[in-house]
Amino acid sequence: MDYLQTYKQYLTQVKHASDNTLSSYLRDINQYCRWLSVEQSEPETATSVTVECYMRYLTGQGKSAATVTRCVASLKSFYTYLCDEGIAQENPTAGVKPAKVERKLPQILTSKEVELFLEQPDTADAKGCRDKAMLEVLYATGIRVSELIGLNLEHVNLSAAFIRCGGSNREKERNIPLYPAAIRALAQYLELVRARMVHSVEQRALFVNMNGERMSRQGFWKIIKHYQEKAGIKKVVTPHTLRHSFAAHLLENGADLRSIQEMLGHADISSTQIYTQVVNPKIKDVYNKAHPRA
Repeated sequence: MDYLQTYKQYLTQVKHASDNTLSSYLRDINQYCRWLSVEQSEPETATSVTVECYMRYLTGQGKSAATVTRCVASLKSFYTYLCDEGIAQENPTAGVKPAKVERKLPQILTSKEVELFLEQPDTADAKGCRDKAMLEVLYATGIRVSELIGLNLEHVNLSAAFIRCGGSNREKERNIPLYPAAIRALAQYLELVRARMVHSVEQRALFVNMNGERMSRQGFWKIIKHYQEKAGIKKVVTPHTLRHSFAAHLLENGADLRSIQEMLGHADISSTQIYTQVVNPKIKDVYNKAHPRA
């Protein structure tokens, strides 16, 4: 279908969708179109009944409520485009309500677990030095993994002790402080390691792999899993675990929600408020153990 290619151009050039959003939407729409093909139907003639049938199909395939909800969001975007272009006369997603998603509390590491995790890289070799810098920066700033691997040299200001990220069409640029240990790890990596890893002075990526190219998401996931196993931490640790831990630990130690929201780059404060549900049970536990009349 030719308009799938033009829809991709619409997402990139008009909506300025991030790489992750683009990949997710196109994957969902392609899957939907394959299902329609089996049903001997076309996107432009679909009705709300068609979309509801597709949602039931996804649920029957064992897809979670969150996945089905994401697919509905993808379809809403797709049909908005088709209607704007005059390809579809009606938007079949207009009256479709997404499934209710139970919002799970984010899993965090304790301060001691974070400390243990950050101690794992062996900074005596180049790879360990780089890994140490990446992990320290991630926990120091709470940035997303996509933002971490997207950092360039010009985004780092060691003398002022902060990094700069964001600044895309989707969100404003933000400066996030670095604590001393992160500054030391980053300075060591920049002074002793990075220049030996890169093969071209034109490479601007802050963090590179052993081939001198920008670190990939998959590469960094492997790094996280390696040090989780090395530390013997039983919890499931992902790059987002350190982001969640960053937010929860700041909140525990008195930071206000608005400041945390700004550092995380959340557009809506409600996304940040979930961390109060993680921290409050801990406060209650401390109260019960410490208060003489508890």
